[in-house]
Amino acid sequence: MSKIYDVIILGAGPAGLAAGLYAGRSRLSTLIIEKGQDGGQIAITDEIENYPGQIVEGESGPSLIARMTQQAEKFGAERVSDTIKEVQLEGDVKVLKSEKNEYQGKNVIIATGAYSRPIGCKGEAEFMGKGVSYCATCDANFFEDFEVYVVGGGDSAVEEAMYLTKFARKVTIIHRRNELRAAKSIQEKAFANPKIDFFWDSVVEEVYGDDILQGMIVKNVKTGETRKVEADPEDGMFGLFGFIGTVPNSKLFEGIIDMDERGYIKTDEDMHTNIPGVYAVGDVRIKSLRQVVTAAADGAIAAVQVERSMSDYF
Repeated sequence: MSKIYDVIILGAGPAGLAAGLYAGRSRLSTLIIEKGQDGGQIAITDEIENYPGQIVEGESGPSLIARMTQQAEKFGAERVSDTIKEVQLEGDVKVLKSEKNEYQGKNVIIATGAYSRPIGCKGEAEFMGKGVSYCATCDANFFEDFEVYVVGGGDSAVEEAMYLTKFARKVTIIHRRNELRAAKSIQEKAFANPKIDFFWDSVVEEVYGDDILQGMIVKNVKTGETRKVEADPEDGMFGLFGFIGTVPNSKLFEGIIDMDERGYIKTDEDMHTNIPGVYAVGDVRIKSLRQVVTAAADGAIAAVQVERSMSDYF
């Protein structure tokens, strides 16, 4: 492709679509490249309750993303479905190559997102959004007065377990070791919480149910013994939250862009990376809260920074 875009956005989740909307409204020639379906992690979220102004009953991740996509396209953002294999980000014109195409842009906004590290049990994918979750902030409210189980033993797992006690009547932490890895101060709070119980030396082998999560098999890694955990008959289901880390989609940029040891991209508060004209937004960058609202904000900030860098009046 010979056209040189003002900005190319990699990824069409909330961060990428917000960037596309703001860039398009600023009359920048904009291309959004997405290899899969729009929405990123939000595309598999059954209900949305915590996006500001969101009062539509039955709003889902896909329905919110569909409107974001329409909005970005309304303001002129072009779209292409492709998988980028190689990037050349130095210089005034950035080059992004797929197997068959080459795209050129004066600026690049990386909005490739991250994905939750899976629990790794049989049936997990089938029950995502139907009892299996990876985000307490997103889904805790749906388990009001239910039993929930949390897989993990680090800071985030224990903190999320404590957060879930505000909603669930009982929270059980399932950890493959006989002690937590979380900071001692966090552990002390968890041990003092009467709603929190523990399955030590244990992993989830399998989850099952009739369209919603109703049971699981938990294995003791030391003894090999397995036990069945089934939902209270009155509840009809329970929640299973995995907090064993997230993985950023940043492999393409390894050795090119500055990252932390886990692969999250380093930016300043205006989304600049260490390379001029290259920005990172949303879940792929280092940040304290990964939510739709913060991703959208990141995208808006990056697009405005691009516009300002190309304008004479700033």
